[in-house]
Amino acid sequence: MSAGRVTYVGHATVLAELDGARLLTDPVLRSRVGPLRRHAAPPAPHATADLDAVLISHLHHDHADLPSLQRVGRDVPLLVPRGAGALFERAGFSAVSELSPGDSERVGAVTVTAVEAHHSGERKGFGSADAIGYVLEGAYRVYFAGDTDIFDAMKDLGEGLDLALLPIWGWGPNLGAGHLDPEGAARAAALLSPRMVVPIHWGTLYPLGLARLRPGPLRSPPSEFEARMRELAPQVETRVLAPGESVSLS
Repeated sequence: MSAGRVTYVGHATVLAELDGARLLTDPVLRSRVGPLRRHAAPPAPHATADLDAVLISHLHHDHADLPSLQRVGRDVPLLVPRGAGALFERAGFSAVSELSPGDSERVGAVTVTAVEAHHSGERKGFGSADAIGYVLEGAYRVYFAGDTDIFDAMKDLGEGLDLALLPIWGWGPNLGAGHLDPEGAARAAALLSPRMVVPIHWGTLYPLGLARLRPGPLRSPPSEFEARMRELAPQVETRVLAPGESVSLS
């Protein structure tokens, strides 16, 4: 099989290297995003170099951070939810493609297909565009959930899935609607039944100062997720990566 590798950059930012293509999801690369501080290692320069495409799941600031995208470069192709293109075009990005669930785009040898997600896509001052996830297909099949709650049609995404990138928390001490917690993510993994799952959306962003008072939600979700995976989806290999770490798909 062709080489396949994913690097957890932090939060919902993942570098997928598949069949010679380099794809980056939901880049958040700064040390501060509004009131949130980065508590993980800064992204390595190679994680954002020579990209073939950037995938945006929805318009919340911790997933569609315009200053982070400007670091990547305004000429890198962006795949975004339908209705979101105007935001990025106004910011000077020159190659923006809008996708609805079921739409596909080729990035080198990889087919990128937008899929359903159950999460708010509203952005203050802009409006809203539906949140989506992505399935990447080449020599390997990878599901990036973005931000979502569990939904029954997840089971339809799972056939032949090598890797699921599933959110297990968020950026604060509590979770609102439209998110997966460790148990919800394990239930999603049981529906998908991929060969491997890597938890994302944890351990990176947290409100300034709160890490000293309530550090649990910043550190504990992976161990809770592993415990739930042993109960609910023991057939799936669970690989917990700290921000900056990688795993091979071969």
